[in-house]
Amino acid sequence: MGDRITRTLVEQAWDELEKTIMYYNGRPIGTIAARDPDIAALNYDQCFIRDFFPSALLFLIEGRPDIVRHFLEETLKLQPKTGQLECLKPSRGLLPASFKIATIIGGEYLKPDFGDHAIGRVAPADAGLWWVLLLRAYVISTQDTALVQRSDFQEGIRLVLELCLVTRFDMYPMVLVPDGASMIDRRMGLYGHPLDIQSLFYAALRTSLELLLPIPENQTILQAARNRLGPLQQHLRDNYWIDTDRLNVIYRFQVEEYGEEALNQFNIYSDSIPFYRLAKWVPEAGGYLAGNLGPSQLDCRFFAIGNLMAIIAGLTNEHQSHWILNLIELRWADLVGNMPMKLCYPALEDRDWQIVTGADPKNRPWSYHNGGSWPVLLWMLTAAARKMNRAELGHHAIAIAERRLLQDQWPEYYDGPDARLIGKEARKYQTWTIAGYLLAKEFIANPDHLKMITFEAQEAEDWQDPARTPGSYSPIAPEYQGSKS
Repeated sequence: MGDRITRTLVEQAWDELEKTIMYYNGRPIGTIAARDPDIAALNYDQCFIRDFFPSALLFLIEGRPDIVRHFLEETLKLQPKTGQLECLKPSRGLLPASFKIATIIGGEYLKPDFGDHAIGRVAPADAGLWWVLLLRAYVISTQDTALVQRSDFQEGIRLVLELCLVTRFDMYPMVLVPDGASMIDRRMGLYGHPLDIQSLFYAALRTSLELLLPIPENQTILQAARNRLGPLQQHLRDNYWIDTDRLNVIYRFQVEEYGEEALNQFNIYSDSIPFYRLAKWVPEAGGYLAGNLGPSQLDCRFFAIGNLMAIIAGLTNEHQSHWILNLIELRWADLVGNMPMKLCYPALEDRDWQIVTGADPKNRPWSYHNGGSWPVLLWMLTAAARKMNRAELGHHAIAIAERRLLQDQWPEYYDGPDARLIGKEARKYQTWTIAGYLLAKEFIANPDHLKMITFEAQEAEDWQDPARTPGSYSPIAPEYQGSKS
């Protein structure tokens, strides 16, 4: 009986996913964000780059790569290729958060949104990174090396990374981004170096060493990627990491230190950290990467995307990866509850909520980005668990999701500390909720699919020597194999 119900659920999920496919000039090009018949579409009738990622992986697994290829080709055409000094124009290398199909004089064209139409008017820092990772997944799945070797694709990868590596008022190896520039697209106190973007940036840098040909045009980016990977990895593993031992070190930090030997390099004041709550919440055999780090700031909230992507991308070492999963398992009621899983934990409440979010009613405590639960994270949780040979966590999470998703009509998110309430403003028939469930099922059934998105953990010193640069897959042409840049 249970297997039959599961098969029916999968079949219905696929039926719903098929209904979301967009067609541009007669060809499939992506999926709309949601098709809720009861709420105004706003921009949910558009295709978002980050939203399409799990759907694209499913199409690759199902042997339908054309839709992914068309998506990659057409979105690449939307990327500005020349410098822009105007503040109201998208920067060179930026990829749009979303696009829609518009018509003019009987013909179709793609109309991108670079943040100029979005709530808050924030440009997407993560769209280009997801695009690069999807390109890698496409090439690994199809072996279509000719596509990535095309000059326009080589240029597109370069421009995305140049945008992240650009000189700025910053002395850290991370990417400096504004609040609202990722999936958490509303003000949540993430300005600076949020973990979600750093994990994606790390994965994109690793991808560049696999996808960029060692030709003269790419030399600067290839060397910059090698120079950045080691410091970025070490900085995140050391300074973002929180466990009981690390808490004891931070608790006894001295402040107002000066010079290269300072231990408290970011001048963190212990009064800004809820040590007693954290000491009780973080298990002895668990830990996680903090949400953000900057001058006098250590954001101790748990952010799911950044931590799960850190495991998937090999940013965390084996010990840290297992301890993140230990934390999720031992704090299951807090982080998963009745629907996988919390985007952010704990929620900002009371005066903190008013100040940090600007009293955003959609981000009220335990709702939406502020402690809401997002079923799309099911695929990331399952992928991270499967990679670390902890498939039982994925099975458990999928079983929880299957009890509700269909009857609740595939909502965008859930509200409440235990995720019992369908999100107050959640769209029904949310595409990446559907895709996240189906993709998690595929990863459980066949872990070989993980090769499209995972990287093995490496040590910082490996990145400087091209001969030792690791990589389980390289799509470059045979004449380039083994070449040093």
